[in-house]
Amino acid sequence: MKISARNTIKATVKQVVIGAVNAEVTLEIAPGVEVVSIITKASAENLALVEGKEAYAVIKSSDLMVAVD
Repeated sequence: MKISARNTIKATVKQVVIGAVNAEVTLEIAPGVEVVSIITKASAENLALVEGKEAYAVIKSSDLMVAVD
């Protein structure tokens, strides 16, 4: 896989919740460390996302927000 995004993190699919239009995908990037993404149902199906499958979290830096209290 080659991709222009600089921030790719290897992960394992922990959970996929399929809705009518979208899917909520939880990726575990380290024990106890998870990220969640909302993608289209069609994309989840095309990627054959199931629990335990290896995947990548791809983060486009222009869309990453940081906040503090």
